[in-house]
Amino acid sequence: MPKISTDTLWEQAASEVKGRESGSGEEEREAAGERNVLLLGSKTGGKTSILLRCLDRDEMTKPTLALEYTFGRRARGHNTPKDIAHLWELGGGTSLSDLTQIPITPLNVRSLSVILVLDLSRPNELWTTMERLLGAVQSRLEKACSPQRTAKHGAGAKQQASLQEAAERVLPKDYPDRELLSPFPVPLLIIGSKYDLFQELESEMRKVVSKTLRFVSHYYAASLVFTSIKSENLMSKTKSFFSHLAFGLDRGTSVSLDPTKPLVIRAGTDSFSQIGSPPTTDVDIGSLRARNPLDLWKKVYESAFPAESTSEHRELKDPATDPQYGEPQIDAMRAQKDQELEQYKRNAAKSWKALELET
Repeated sequence: MPKISTDTLWEQAASEVKGRESGSGEEEREAAGERNVLLLGSKTGGKTSILLRCLDRDEMTKPTLALEYTFGRRARGHNTPKDIAHLWELGGGTSLSDLTQIPITPLNVRSLSVILVLDLSRPNELWTTMERLLGAVQSRLEKACSPQRTAKHGAGAKQQASLQEAAERVLPKDYPDRELLSPFPVPLLIIGSKYDLFQELESEMRKVVSKTLRFVSHYYAASLVFTSIKSENLMSKTKSFFSHLAFGLDRGTSVSLDPTKPLVIRAGTDSFSQIGSPPTTDVDIGSLRARNPLDLWKKVYESAFPAESTSEHRELKDPATDPQYGEPQIDAMRAQKDQELEQYKRNAAKSWKALELET
């Protein structure tokens, strides 16, 4: 991929497409310091606000309608190429998970990271959101890494092997509980958002949520951080994790396992022995039928926080009527065409009615 020497979004997108068409774009993008980050999670969970704060952008936040793209740049040093992070944000909660096929392709799997934002103030929706979104990403990664997909995109045997290696990320031999984990195929960061509202929940409820997310993040060999856009200290820690995925910077050494405080856990610093057993008082764990440890924790968690039915599909707005995407000239032409269509329907109805009377 050619060296990017412009700040415009469209020229960067054009360069990205050219790199994909050449069939050798991934290695060149890695050499140029380019990474891809997919941000997804709870609907209205604060994904956009967190992203803007991590990029040091003072902008008004707008609801993410579907899948939005932006980018971040960071200078390595004086007169050196800048690192570029391609940032994709999926809106709509779990309802638009099919759109993960756009940012997850055979050519960028090796440079991809995932950030899952979960709204701590809505614990009844937390597990369902996490399960559906991570499942959708895993499914898409499997398709992107299949030999048929890589061959279709012009990847040779060497690149196919590299993609498969990325999908089956191997942990260090000294990684805690290494043989008991199911590592996520790509680097994963779980962010618990709205910690300020989370503190208003009862102590036992906070304990269940915190302990469960500790288990899930360790099970997937992921990092975990609780944050709030109202806290500069928490956002600073969150930004460190984000910068590590987007630009390869150090995550720092801060770790907090205290359930009474915001959790800050780097991948590999927790263990099942420290986490302990699932937090339950009303359910006999021995009576639960579970296929694996993750399924067991799910059953215990949902006994404390029964999953709520969501209507995200019905709540999605029509982009054509959303004011944040308004275009006066286009909207005026659309209104005119809508009127013409309605008139055509009325005339057609009269014609069919007349034809029926004649016959």
